[in-house]
Amino acid sequence: MNKLNDIEIIDSVKRGNYSDYSLLINRYKDRAFSLLKRLLKNEMDAEEALQDSFLKAYNSLAAFRNDSQFSTWFYKIVYNTGLSVIASKKRKVEQQMSSIDEQFDLVSYDAEIYSGAENGREYILKMVDKLPIRGALVVILFYMDGLSLNEISQIMGLSLVNTKVLLHRSRNALKDLLIKHNYQEEML
Repeated sequence: MNKLNDIEIIDSVKRGNYSDYSLLINRYKDRAFSLLKRLLKNEMDAEEALQDSFLKAYNSLAAFRNDSQFSTWFYKIVYNTGLSVIASKKRKVEQQMSSIDEQFDLVSYDAEIYSGAENGREYILKMVDKLPIRGALVVILFYMDGLSLNEISQIMGLSLVNTKVLLHRSRNALKDLLIKHNYQEEML
């Protein structure tokens, strides 16, 4: 049954074989969780958002029109769910706190990240996390998940041109971050 493609699984679920949806869950849970973890920077929030995403996708399965890949459609749901969680948390923080003067030492934070990183790739991923959310996501979706620019533009709700520009700017910002933090030898 694992040899079925996404469309065959969806058709099976629509015909009443609801347990086949677990095949889609198993196929996409790891990549979607990774995306949410990077977006939300909190494992528990990512788990909850992942469950919400699968539930939203399941409830909207009848609306899936097969004019794009299921993965693209599903990652758009995941992305939007993550953004909703961020917006909700931001509203809660603004309501609970009137002001906080919170400063931390960026240099010691970078040293902590670098010393805690097992290898260069892990350090670069931690530096990607320092990019603005949309920039980090476009880099992760393109380089880590191997999605095309068309798929990324559909997921993020951007035009193809804007997606290309965002990827270009995010790459440059990442390069600048790495150079600023004396890690340019990995970039060359």
